[in-house]
Amino acid sequence: MPRLLLLLALLAVAPHAAAGQPRRTDAPTGIAYYDVDRLYDTLPSPFYDDDERTPAGRLRWTAARYRRKVRAVAAVIDSMSMPLTALWGVENETVVRDLAAACGGDYVYLHRTLDAPDGLDFALLYHGDRFFPHYDEAGRRYLYVEGTLRRGARRDTVGLLLCAERRMARLLVPALRRERPGALLVVLGRCEDADAPGSDLDDLMARAAAAGRGNILAREGWRMRDRILADTALHAASGEVYARPFLFDPQTGAPRPTYDRRRYVGGAGYALPVYAYFP
Repeated sequence: MPRLLLLLALLAVAPHAAAGQPRRTDAPTGIAYYDVDRLYDTLPSPFYDDDERTPAGRLRWTAARYRRKVRAVAAVIDSMSMPLTALWGVENETVVRDLAAACGGDYVYLHRTLDAPDGLDFALLYHGDRFFPHYDEAGRRYLYVEGTLRRGARRDTVGLLLCAERRMARLLVPALRRERPGALLVVLGRCEDADAPGSDLDDLMARAAAAGRGNILAREGWRMRDRILADTALHAASGEVYARPFLFDPQTGAPRPTYDRRRYVGGAGYALPVYAYFP
């Protein structure tokens, strides 16, 4: 599909922001996953090598560039206006706190350190009247957060499994089924349809991927790298890719990255968020 036609198709199905409007407690609950493309602070870490993402580093990651990136990512989150947004690629709690403060929405955040070699973590921004976490577990490339999800008059125990590597869903979902049997699972992140272990999970991004849509633009075209797999008992609607004109480079038709190799571009990131609604 030509890039312009694909963009128009994405815009036709993307959700609309509801900034400044009262939240409806009977509305479907939206959950988004967003790779924020390596959002580091400007301070060098003693625990891993982030020297290039400092003011003196080869990428010249200055305080001004950091603030611009925080504002850009917060604008995407505000534009989606989702009750829950899972984030991948934040360096630490300071970054998450700055993001939450820059958002216009009233978000609570949960952050856990993964002790990954690149220092990148997961975080969850959520509305405190829609999600009530009571258990979490962090690994090197995953974060599991379990809590009560409010969907209108319903209260469900939901386990959110955030994955940064494709193999994580295959490895962790069977174990979570055994160890956390009371939780309805939602897997978000880097997991292909073939990696779904067949444990009553629906690939909510399958329809959009089959239609040629994706959340990153690779050499071969659009690819659905990030997905949302949901427990069939949740009866979730099909997922979609979130797109708005301000996320794209008009010259290339691709999401506007923060860096193009070593050249500073100043965009929010190379990956588009994905989302789904749970009625």
